[in-house]
Amino acid sequence: MASPDDLKFQEFDEATDLLLADPGASTLSMSGSSRTAPAGATGDIKLDMSDDEGQEESSELLRGEKQTSGFWTFEYYQSFFNVDTMQVLDRVKGSVMPLPGRNFIKHTLQSSPDLYGPFWICVTLVFSLAISGNLSTFLNSLGSPQYHYRPQFHRVTIAAVVIFLYAWLVPLGVWGFLTWRQREERQQSGYSFLETVCVYGYSLFIYIPTSVLWILPFEWLRWLLILVAMVISGSVLVLTFWPVVRDDTKVTAFATVATIVILHALLSIGCKMYFFQTATRTPVPTLAPNHTAAIFTNKTH
Repeated sequence: MASPDDLKFQEFDEATDLLLADPGASTLSMSGSSRTAPAGATGDIKLDMSDDEGQEESSELLRGEKQTSGFWTFEYYQSFFNVDTMQVLDRVKGSVMPLPGRNFIKHTLQSSPDLYGPFWICVTLVFSLAISGNLSTFLNSLGSPQYHYRPQFHRVTIAAVVIFLYAWLVPLGVWGFLTWRQREERQQSGYSFLETVCVYGYSLFIYIPTSVLWILPFEWLRWLLILVAMVISGSVLVLTFWPVVRDDTKVTAFATVATIVILHALLSIGCKMYFFQTATRTPVPTLAPNHTAAIFTNKTH
């Protein structure tokens, strides 16, 4: 059986004996913090094995100085879709439940906008409008002898052009105007273009279930649904952009908010008027009894 002395690291004992015999000998420091050598020592060699590179990278991340990839790379656009399901659901919930005093960008996005939710919301809304519009036209004209159903695939193209132009051009105009006004008024607070596109994209979610309910052939119900959808989605936009424009002049602030609401209302009303037109049935012509009898008499002769 081995004794306790046999289990000792003999190398350490030999190194200790060497240091006691010659205090000025050169040493190797394997730790991050090295001790200074005596003033009279010469030829002192020290090797620092600390992970300076990892510390520099972590400090860059903490200070936000990590360089991002160029806009021509795939990694640059991949960061815009880096969200999970719970984040998207929370943002959808925030877009259909606007609360006074809660800014959608500050409280829901939390300075982390994405394009995943807005993109799929716009795509879903395009097909929802086109399919629901076709079904509405079919149900309204059902039973009419002069109506022959034909799939209207061009509605998908029209819906895509309208929705995506609205979801990109209107935010671009709003962001450009607010940026210009901030420079004129020397204001520092504002939103980025990505945040503006994100809030506009999520504000369109309420129109997906609304467009499905527009299939019901009740005109008063359709206009009521339009009003509810405009109030909900418009409130998200107003509560988001009002804190940015309220420091401007009163005329400019109210004009900006009014323009945002009017453009949003034009989108919803235009989609209803084009995709869900009121049914106009052509009456079937009927012959009067005397006219019918006269035609029958002429045929007999």
